[in-house]
Amino acid sequence: MDFFDKLYDEHEKVRVRFVGFATEQTRYDFGIVYTDMFFGKPLVICMQTGRSTLLDPKDLEDIEYIQSAFRIKDLQQAKDLVEFFTEALPETPFQTQYE
Repeated sequence: MDFFDKLYDEHEKVRVRFVGFATEQTRYDFGIVYTDMFFGKPLVICMQTGRSTLLDPKDLEDIEYIQSAFRIKDLQQAKDLVEFFTEALPETPFQTQYE
């Protein structure tokens, strides 16, 4: 590995929440990793598809981003996810990551 420049190698104890829920149309299973990395944005992983993204409450204002991140075609399904994540994601104040 002499030809790689290591950018970071951090160890951190994190809080992880696993949650499954169902709407009228779909079942969801998510892992939410609350970390101080990534500017404080939680890492959200769909346990069914393996798709993941960093999300904070501001990201939830862009429904097309949610649809794209989790490859959801149905607008109502995306709205259901936004409603869930609005409750599940904490407000994250901007944290300086790099100096």
